[in-house]
Amino acid sequence: MQKKDFYYDLPKELIAQTPLEPRDSSRLMKINRADGSIIHDRFYNICEYLRKGDLLVLNDSKVFPARLYGIKQNTGAAVEFLLLKQLAEGVWEVMVRPGKRLPVGSKVDFSGLMTAQITEISEGGNRIAKFTYDGVFFELLDRIGQMPLPPYITEKLKDKQRYNTIYSHELGSAAAPTAGLHFTERVFDSIRKKGVDTAFVTLHVGLGTFRPVKEDDILKHKMHVEHFSIPQETADKIKECKRRGGRVIAVGTTSCRTLEAAAGMDENGEVKPVTSDTGIFIYPGYKFRCIDGLITNFHLPESTLIMLVSAFLGRERTLAAYQTAIEEKYRFFSFGDCMLII
Repeated sequence: MQKKDFYYDLPKELIAQTPLEPRDSSRLMKINRADGSIIHDRFYNICEYLRKGDLLVLNDSKVFPARLYGIKQNTGAAVEFLLLKQLAEGVWEVMVRPGKRLPVGSKVDFSGLMTAQITEISEGGNRIAKFTYDGVFFELLDRIGQMPLPPYITEKLKDKQRYNTIYSHELGSAAAPTAGLHFTERVFDSIRKKGVDTAFVTLHVGLGTFRPVKEDDILKHKMHVEHFSIPQETADKIKECKRRGGRVIAVGTTSCRTLEAAAGMDENGEVKPVTSDTGIFIYPGYKFRCIDGLITNFHLPESTLIMLVSAFLGRERTLAAYQTAIEEKYRFFSFGDCMLII
């Protein structure tokens, strides 16, 4: 399979720059996985396509304001930090811009509330930074940090919490699990009343989710690794859902990758409690072990995410659905509309 097999032409005006209010007013494309037939609706009606006994599995990871703007001490040059991974107390792997200004030993001041010193340059050009501050690190980030919005979103986000789901609480993501952004308490109320259950996993989304596929042969693409956790309660709910003949529906590609990675660790394909890392790459030809349905946004051309959707729905049907979405002027990407494939 070639990267170009997953290309589609998207008009720039369909890239959603701001979130809709209320969250659940986004459009919903419901796709029948068996025949590819499509129904157009709104997300607040998603319960119409679920059945009593189904189980929605959601990613409760929370995005933190990981983008920092500072001033290099001694020169006063403006620099930008993007926090990628916490390595120890006060020690982070960071992406910096412009990198040439920050050799080892450089010190950066952030609003007078914290400073960082570059201690090492890691493979790939990222920096290791040691932060010095008074107080609680994440509370300071809430004051001075910005949400790490994807590069295709150019408008400033007025409310930081709109780049988090209403159920997020496990800090650690550098990007939002965007399929969950559509959920509201109104939607959860309708789901509960219908007898649809919910369960949670945690996968901390890394910036690798935006990493383009550079190889023409997609099998040569190296996936980024992300940390995930599945609690006992969720594993029990999945087992019970399968026993009663319900459908396990992943909310987002991150939940899908978490469940499929866990199922792949067991010889019988069962999802068991686990905390681990995964670099699972799902593309057409993959045999799904756990999920029966998928709620997901519309993804970038030639991305690993549209490849995952194509694995579940089929490449031709996926591209046909995307073309329909373009013709119907759906909103694309993180703040855009979504599809339910079931």
